[in-house]
Amino acid sequence: MGRRRSGATTLNDVARLAGVSVSTASKAINGRAEVAPSTRERVLRAAAELSFQPNALARGLISGRTRTIGLLTDELGGRFAIPILLGVENALADEQMSVLLCDARGDAARRRHYISTLLARQVEGFIVLGDDNDVRASLAGEIPVPVVYVYGESDSPEDLSVLADDEGGARLVVEHLVTAGRTRIGHITGPRTYRAARDRAHGLRQALTDRGLPQSGGATMHGDWSQRWGRQAARLLLERAPDTDAVFCGNDQIAVGVADALHELGHRVPGDVAVVGYDNWEEFATDCRPPLTTVDLDLEHMGTVAARLLFRALDGTRPSGVVRHPCRLVVRESTTGTITLPEG
Repeated sequence: MGRRRSGATTLNDVARLAGVSVSTASKAINGRAEVAPSTRERVLRAAAELSFQPNALARGLISGRTRTIGLLTDELGGRFAIPILLGVENALADEQMSVLLCDARGDAARRRHYISTLLARQVEGFIVLGDDNDVRASLAGEIPVPVVYVYGESDSPEDLSVLADDEGGARLVVEHLVTAGRTRIGHITGPRTYRAARDRAHGLRQALTDRGLPQSGGATMHGDWSQRWGRQAARLLLERAPDTDAVFCGNDQIAVGVADALHELGHRVPGDVAVVGYDNWEEFATDCRPPLTTVDLDLEHMGTVAARLLFRALDGTRPSGVVRHPCRLVVRESTTGTITLPEG
């Protein structure tokens, strides 16, 4: 059991108890090869007895490693950022590393300032968190240490980016709906300018084509990421294709609007029309009538994966390219009820 001290234990205290110089105590604690094994053991035993905690900054100056990374984001207040940050932090804690967080808020000058500040703090690497899944300019020219991009892709093939597999998420939806007997599936989503909307639409079309099924209503319906658009688009879709038996929505807000419109039009969910959302935003998914089947991006685990890839880069392995992080389907009542078959 360590001795109780009236103040913080210093390296001088450890050296005195071990009977060595301060320089030798420092070398022993930091694993320097020029210290004899018996001396190192004596120093470490003294450090344990005194409950000595080395100063992380001092150790970093000695070893050349600060065990700190910088995390640069453009949307700290956004709903997608926090789960990713939690995943990064969990992985760092497992490795006894620290993170310095900066929010550039989409401002280029602010971003440059934070990059300089973090490099001055001798961070060993960066995780750059995007505010959407779109391609962004590489920061390789500004950052001389390893970088991993997450929820946003660098435009340089030499960089490493971790993205949600939105096409794969759409394929999960089609597989689930077809297994449930749905064959006339429409798609209502957000603006065409969003890469995530385009990828999900492409994944849906490909999955339907692979099964020999047409897309109900023809082309994907693009609009706002809103419940209002969901209500409006559901009415338009059913006017175009009254036999639609499932609607895949680009996010959960749209899906809630679709479900509301179906109720107003006298269609049962899921008996007449199944509804699937995207993002697993519980505020919407669990309050929907009925609760919403939806695709979860698994954002926290995405952050953990990004941090682990950065660890590999710090250890000398410099992977590049794009890692597509798989999504998962969360099944709720909006797709699991009995299908109402048409009469005749």
